[in-house]
Amino acid sequence: MIQYLEHNQIDKKKWDATVEECGNIYAYSWYLDIVHPQWEALVEDDYDTVMPLTGGKKFGVHYLFQPYFVQQLGVFSKATLNDDKLKGFLDAIPSKYRFCEIRLNESNTLSNDKELFEYHRNVLLDLNQDFKSIREHYHTNTKRNLAKAESNNLQIVDSVIPYHVVALFTDNRGALLNKWGDAEYARLTALTKVAVNKKHAFILGVTEKGVGQLLCAAIFMKTKDRITFLFSGLTEEGKQRQAMTYLLDQVIQKYANQPITFDFEGSDDDNLARFYLGFGGQEVKYPSYSFNRLSPMGKALLKIWKRKK
Repeated sequence: MIQYLEHNQIDKKKWDATVEECGNIYAYSWYLDIVHPQWEALVEDDYDTVMPLTGGKKFGVHYLFQPYFVQQLGVFSKATLNDDKLKGFLDAIPSKYRFCEIRLNESNTLSNDKELFEYHRNVLLDLNQDFKSIREHYHTNTKRNLAKAESNNLQIVDSVIPYHVVALFTDNRGALLNKWGDAEYARLTALTKVAVNKKHAFILGVTEKGVGQLLCAAIFMKTKDRITFLFSGLTEEGKQRQAMTYLLDQVIQKYANQPITFDFEGSDDDNLARFYLGFGGQEVKYPSYSFNRLSPMGKALLKIWKRKK
């Protein structure tokens, strides 16, 4: 039987034991506690299968949404999921939730799901092979950019803190976006600090040798079998000198020949996807799931709220 649990009813030790087997960083209890305090859950068979519920309330209406810095959630199981099990969890979402827009994970697929799901793009690279072989599969443009980077006297630095990465982003590409505010950046900083302390994250940057100024920096999340490229910042000079290509290549080299998947975390943006695919990874789809049980008045209010976001 699938049980609905409020936050204070969740056994986080059992929860994390299941998530550990699935290799998804976003679903750990401590991760969810930071990105979405008071998350709720569906569990079955003494936590052998679980699903986090990340909900909110607006205009008196409960709804489910995807928190920031969380690409995939959905249903996680120690055993292989079948159609009936996945549908059972989706159908068990409490009726109090009148509206839903969430993203599931790459193992949450159905044999016939054209009407139920929409799909998003991720890029994964299997690192369990020698580095020379991995590099041979880099695309021509990536090899060219890497050669340029290696001619620029670059070096990796590990004395980077979360604030440095956020500042690189907000001072450059982030200055053109209205997606996040101070609260979101503070949450990312807190999340990274906790993850580093738990040895579930590392931060690296790139500078010119002998020069302290960062050209780029990135936050990588880590589980036993996956490294996730969570967040990064890049200066215009770093872009011209291919600093990010250099950084990703160095991380891939460090973890090559290990049973680890490098997760580029996207992207639905064609240009970013092209950049990530240049490292020889494979495109992998993961689904989003939505429903709208609102009354006509509720649907009208929802449209107003979305326009204001």
